[in-house]
Amino acid sequence: MEGGGRRVVAVGAGLAGLGAAQRLRGHGSLRLLEAAARAGGRVCTRPFASGLAEMGAHWIHGPSPGNPVFCLASRYGLLGPEAALEENQQVEAGGHPPMPSVTYGSSGKVLNPKAVREARDLFYALLASTRAFQGSKEPPWPSVGQYVRAEIARTVPTMAGGQEDARRLQLAVLAACLKLECCISGTHSMDLVALEPFGEYVSLPGLDCTFPGGYSSLAERLHSDLPEGTVLLNKAVRTIQWQGSFREEGDDARVFPVRVECEDGDAFLADHVIITVPLGFLKEHYEKFFQPPLPERKAQAIRNLGFGTNNKIFLEFEQPFWDPEQQLLEVVWEDESPLEEPSTDLEASWFKKLIGFVVLQPPEQHGHVLCGFIAGKESEHMETLSDAEVLSAMTRVLRTMTGNPSLPAPRSVLRSRWHSAPYTLGSYSYVAVGSSGDDIDVLAQPLPEDPRDPRPLQLLFAGEATHRTFYSTTHGALLSGWREAERLNQLFQVPVPAPQS
Repeated sequence: MEGGGRRVVAVGAGLAGLGAAQRLRGHGSLRLLEAAARAGGRVCTRPFASGLAEMGAHWIHGPSPGNPVFCLASRYGLLGPEAALEENQQVEAGGHPPMPSVTYGSSGKVLNPKAVREARDLFYALLASTRAFQGSKEPPWPSVGQYVRAEIARTVPTMAGGQEDARRLQLAVLAACLKLECCISGTHSMDLVALEPFGEYVSLPGLDCTFPGGYSSLAERLHSDLPEGTVLLNKAVRTIQWQGSFREEGDDARVFPVRVECEDGDAFLADHVIITVPLGFLKEHYEKFFQPPLPERKAQAIRNLGFGTNNKIFLEFEQPFWDPEQQLLEVVWEDESPLEEPSTDLEASWFKKLIGFVVLQPPEQHGHVLCGFIAGKESEHMETLSDAEVLSAMTRVLRTMTGNPSLPAPRSVLRSRWHSAPYTLGSYSYVAVGSSGDDIDVLAQPLPEDPRDPRPLQLLFAGEATHRTFYSTTHGALLSGWREAERLNQLFQVPVPAPQS
């Protein structure tokens, strides 16, 4: 067997683990251990209403030739015809896809589109200006949130021609923009997101698109391409012992440096283990998960980086109350301002963190379904409520916004609960205040650290949180899996297998 019959174990069968397995095929023996009952990790499609709901990853962000998820999905024939259009691949959306939208205010009226647009343009200009601080030794503020708020405070007196009502409306829209940015960054507050490295994140060109057959169709295809028995489901790992000398019963000749012990008592000996578990899981368990403990530099990187929650609430309606061309219903609480402290009473006001609803398209496939997005502590509080409580809160919000007290309640609700998912403990990573892109690189470094170690690459690290410019994305996760497979291929001196169509 090529690769000297080396044994590789990957922990986690999300896109990073599946991607690593895809590139490692054909040498050594490979096992993918997945704690859940399905492969895919934070890619998770469920049936809802008459269509599908993406509980995790939703869009291909930047579907263009530089995006490996887009390229794989195209090759597998998993995308709709519009995704292949040349002009759609060239759109520079900057991570904020332009959608036909309507903005409702808490006074029960649709807000003036011109005023909304002006406030939003200001916000995006401020976000774009954060790139100037990349590599700066002394950024003016530690966080994106503090910088943006200081700039708003400086600009606001001259905004809206000095009219108080118009100024208040612009501040309310800016507060809503910050909430949306929390969803995009997967954080409770932009005050937690570091300013200096914020510009390192790279947005790819292309108009975000979805999978007609669900995002899970990609994970399923990657899974089914692997040899039978490669992926073991319901195999939660308890500890990874490395730097050891482990032998199998009845075979004293082979010594393995790593032993992976599962919760069910099974153990797997390996030469190399690729760890692709989410950063949220590592934060909670890294001290007990590795024996001996990780080097302090690696542990510090795990502690430094941010990992937050962004959840979705899907609502199905008998009939739409929105216009057919509307794709995004935004929600603005007109008494809010980014210059005032938000309420910390989660019980009373958690639903105000909701940024609004995306209309699932096309209705012929999905039925009349809205998908709400909510991040942070409020999102985590939502996970503790019953379906009936969430449905009731959403109905109140929609009746308030539309000014229609008899708007029919949704007929059903489905929501994600990523914070309470035991093997994820949140949604995705961000570069937190006190950390930098260097922490991402440290997290991605294989162990042992000494390049002269006779048993190299015992532990390799992949997953979205290990990709310096594409963290928080599926393409970052996939590329990180390929990166670690490539490391092993080079060690084994194995030619890269030709891509399977």
